[in-house]
Amino acid sequence: MIPEVVEAGAVRLRPFRPGDAEDLAAGCGDPEVSRFNPDTPQPYPIAHVRSWITEGAPAAWTTGGAAYAIADAATDRLVGGAGLSRVAAAYGQAEVGCWVAPWARRRGVATAAVRALTAYAFRAGLARLELLTHAENPAGQRVALAAGFRHEGVRRAAGRSRDGGRRDLIAWTRLSGDPDGPTSRPLPDLPGGRLTDGVVILRPLGPDDVDVMYRLHTLAEVVANQAPPVPPTRAAIERRCRTAESAWLTGVVARLLIVDAASGEPAGSCGLSRSDPASGEGSVGYALSPGWRGRGYATRALRLLAGWAFGPVGMARLVAGTLPDNTASHRVLEKVGFRREGLLRGRLPGLDGTRIDDLVFGVLPEELR
Repeated sequence: MIPEVVEAGAVRLRPFRPGDAEDLAAGCGDPEVSRFNPDTPQPYPIAHVRSWITEGAPAAWTTGGAAYAIADAATDRLVGGAGLSRVAAAYGQAEVGCWVAPWARRRGVATAAVRALTAYAFRAGLARLELLTHAENPAGQRVALAAGFRHEGVRRAAGRSRDGGRRDLIAWTRLSGDPDGPTSRPLPDLPGGRLTDGVVILRPLGPDDVDVMYRLHTLAEVVANQAPPVPPTRAAIERRCRTAESAWLTGVVARLLIVDAASGEPAGSCGLSRSDPASGEGSVGYALSPGWRGRGYATRALRLLAGWAFGPVGMARLVAGTLPDNTASHRVLEKVGFRREGLLRGRLPGLDGTRIDDLVFGVLPEELR
C-alpha cells in the first residue's frame, strides 16, 4: 500500500513525521495505552520513538500494512496512531489497531480514525478486517461497534500480558460488503444510564462493585439458590465486575446493581441474559442483601428490568429458573406477572454429581404487571 493522507472530519490520517516524536513518546507512555500493549516499553525512550518513525513505520507499508499518525485536522498535532497489521494479501484480510493520546480522548478520535482506516483498507482491495480488544477494554469495544464491526467471538490466549502470560482477546470483524454506520447491539445502553421508579435504581455493574458483590453472592442463602451451590471466589467476582461492560457490549448479559434511590446504598444485583437469541427469549435473575429484603425492592427491580427487556431491548419473552422450594422468589415473579410453566427435572448440576430440579416461570410483554 502507498501512504496517502486521509481526511476524516476533525482528524486526519497521515504518515508519521520527525516532529511527532515528543507527542508519540508521551502518548505511548500513557498507562492506558501501555496497559493493553505489552510490547510498549515503559517509559517510552525518545530514541526508540525516533527510530520507529524513520524505520519502523515506513517498514509497515512495504509489507502491505499501514502505520498512520492520527492528527488533529485543525492543528496537525499528533493525537494517536492507527494501522493495519498481519496482512494476508492472498485472503484479502488484515488486523486494525488504534490508540489515542490522553489529551485527545472522549472526542470521537478513535471512532473517526478507525472508520477512515477501514474505508481506506477496503478501497485498497481488502475484503475482511479484524479488530481485537481485551475484555477489560470497553472503550475499544465501543469504538469497534461505532465503526461498524461485529462481535465474532473470543480468540483464546491470542494476546500477551506484561507478566509473560496469555490473555483472551475479543474478535470484532467487518467485511467490505457490510453496511456503513454503527453496529446495532442486542443489549443497548440504559436510557440515561440507569432505570428507576423513584424508589430503586438499576445501574450497570462496574469494577468498583467487587466488595458488595462478593458479600452478596457468598451469603449462604444466595449460594443455596444457585446451581451448583458453590460460593464464587473473590477472583471470580473481581473478573465479573471488571468485564461486566464487555459482557453487556457483546450481548451476553446485562449485569446491574440494585441501589436504594434515597440513600444511594447498594441493595442487591440483577441481570438479563439472552437465553435463546433466535427466538427473542431472555432470562432474568436477582438477589437482595438481607437488610433490604421485605420492602418490595426485588419486585420493583424485576419490573424495571422486564420493562427494559420488552421495550428498548425488544425481547419477546422472559423466563426465570428457580429452585422448587424458593417460595420467596416465586412470589416476586408472580407479582410481576410471571407464570409457572413447568418443572424441569434434574436440569441443573448439584453437589457431588447430584442433579437439581428447575422450576421455570415465564412472562410475555402483555402479561407484565
